[in-house]
Amino acid sequence: MPSALLLGGTGQIGLAVAARLAREGWEIRLASRTAPEFDGPWQHAPWDREDPAALARALGEGADLLLDCVAFDAAHAEALLAVQESAGHLMAISSASVYRDEGGRTIDEAKETGFPHFPEPIPEDHTTVEPGPETYSTSKVAMERRLLEGAHVPATLLRPCAIHGPHSKHAREWWFVRRLLDGRTRIPLAYGGRSRFQTTSTAAIAEAVLHAFGGGAPAVLNVTDAYAPTVAEIGRTVMEAMGEHADLVGLPDEIYPPKGGATPWSAERPMVLASSAPTAGTYAETAPAAVAWLTRATRGRDWRAVLPQLAAYPKEHFDYAADDEALEREGAAPLNH
Repeated sequence: MPSALLLGGTGQIGLAVAARLAREGWEIRLASRTAPEFDGPWQHAPWDREDPAALARALGEGADLLLDCVAFDAAHAEALLAVQESAGHLMAISSASVYRDEGGRTIDEAKETGFPHFPEPIPEDHTTVEPGPETYSTSKVAMERRLLEGAHVPATLLRPCAIHGPHSKHAREWWFVRRLLDGRTRIPLAYGGRSRFQTTSTAAIAEAVLHAFGGGAPAVLNVTDAYAPTVAEIGRTVMEAMGEHADLVGLPDEIYPPKGGATPWSAERPMVLASSAPTAGTYAETAPAAVAWLTRATRGRDWRAVLPQLAAYPKEHFDYAADDEALEREGAAPLNH
């Protein structure tokens, strides 16, 4: 029976990977500061990244797979390398935000420098930013490079984008879900609802983990849904999952960032990934699980407590006065299916 230790395993990615591995008969340990909120086919290993000895204790006699769901910088890669003798395969979750365009622009600085001009789709060997501590993406690249440079066991980096799934603390779908729950009958969408910002289900990440562990995969894998939907398609998927309806209204194009109808996926130009990893289906097939969880988890609760990472964003997600103003703009037009 193969075994896995998932660091940060009680989050949305870890729980999805654990459920998938369990179906294949794996022995699973979830490592985190606090135990999972519910029981499952796993054991829990107390782990705090700030404790240098905690990882070795959690790893015990070893694991066939050591997956870090929350690796962020080179120091986190060093911690994995320090115990690699006890791991059959090292994996870490990175991010598609590491890619840059020919002008050096990334999505990290898009509000200041404009949205990048990426190729469509972005291949797994596309140029990334340089490593360093400056931004989220440069820190991720520092982690990536140190892990690949120092590993003498198999090592894989997974680069998802706009992750969705149950148990998220940052559920982008809430942008639509709450509007529907609040009875909004018309919803404005920037860029005419045509924006395509690659989505990735946690189920797809789990499939990519199994694929990489099986051997023969490149060291860097983009992880995607089978199709990169437009924002309008995302909205329709959420509505269908909830059994609700609102009219989607496309707004005229403007310089990024848009001032109205700015969803978490709204971008001036496409960000679509190519991937050699298997998928778990399209967004329309996989997102309903996230929507169902969201509606249950937020019922009767302050959504900020359920989605603290989303709530921490320095913007108002539900400014309905601004929505109403955007709906009256010249050029705003209903979107047909």
